[in-house]
Amino acid sequence: MNTPSDPLPKAIPSRSGETGSLSLANAQLVLPDRVLTGSVTISDGQITAIEEGTHVPDDAVDCHLDWVMPGLVELHTDNLERHIEPRPAVDWPHLPALIAHDAELASTGITTVFDALRVGSVHSSSARYGAYARKMANEILAARAEGCLRISHFLHLRAEICSETLMQEMSEFGPADRVGIVSLMDHTPGQRQFRDMAVLKNYVSKRRGLSDNEFTAHVAHLRELQKHYGDRHEAGAVIEARRYGAALASHDDTTAAQVAQSADKGVTFAEFPTTKEAAEACADKGIAVMMGAPNIIRGASHSGNVSARELAGADLLDIVSSDYVPSALLLSAFYLAEQWQSLPRAIRCVTENPARAAGLADRGRLETGQRGDVIRVSSHAGTPLLRGVWCQGVRVS
Repeated sequence: MNTPSDPLPKAIPSRSGETGSLSLANAQLVLPDRVLTGSVTISDGQITAIEEGTHVPDDAVDCHLDWVMPGLVELHTDNLERHIEPRPAVDWPHLPALIAHDAELASTGITTVFDALRVGSVHSSSARYGAYARKMANEILAARAEGCLRISHFLHLRAEICSETLMQEMSEFGPADRVGIVSLMDHTPGQRQFRDMAVLKNYVSKRRGLSDNEFTAHVAHLRELQKHYGDRHEAGAVIEARRYGAALASHDDTTAAQVAQSADKGVTFAEFPTTKEAAEACADKGIAVMMGAPNIIRGASHSGNVSARELAGADLLDIVSSDYVPSALLLSAFYLAEQWQSLPRAIRCVTENPARAAGLADRGRLETGQRGDVIRVSSHAGTPLLRGVWCQGVRVS
């Protein structure tokens, strides 16, 4: 994946006033395979030194044995949509929404995000999803170029294959648009995430207030879209992902057969497989498994699907996404660290593993030559407390 340099973020005021070279000393450094007491130095946006010991130079930040770890990498978050539409049918001004979204992610330790944008419109009496991704992408890219954003932003196009306009919308993007991920979405009722129609009805009715007749019409319409568009739009989305140079992800795989189909398409990671069977099939095919942080924290899926903790216990979990709660990402890593009795392994699930799955080799590890994206974390009663966030060595939260 092409990873052009991000503009240097604008520093926020900090106790030590650091905006250039940065040294975080007397810290517990979370390396890929161990925790080392020492210091990390960042210069010109990159990690330039990692040294063992408790010495604190005059120009360094004394971390008082707090953890220092790589900045979190988020591959799939619905958070931007929540900011641009804070209530149903409320279209919030997009630049303020984007700035608030960016600042919120920075405040939770996320230093790289793949902003999820839906491509593919649906128009019916019960569901109207209009095209918005190209316009929103332009706004994200402009805000990034103009130095308005604190953290590193890429695009994640959620390709709704059962929609009328998918291919037209995807044709509007190209290799210059920082599209890092294309995920193949099929939300047709009665399969994948919504195998249980009662769960779907409860979910849709709460969000849209549909009557029984409206829900029945809604289901029939979505099934007709799948019949008419599903196969050819899925094939087209795979071709477009290759054109962008983006990683390809599956979504809500449920059976081994579906995983085999994903592997044949070149999928490199699976978002939220719904069963242990699917997760096991992913492991067999070399496909990384991503689960949601809220699932880990709650101990169960809100849709009644497989527990992420169960997959973690079976060594079937590789990547964690905050999904719909940005602050859940760091917290979930500490839950996993307790379950696995290994903080480095847990932190890899929210740093190195997602970065590599999305084709980013320049971040996700405390290692010389990597981007200077780091966070400082302490804890209280087992809950992580974020004490500082730096992107390319610049304090952003």
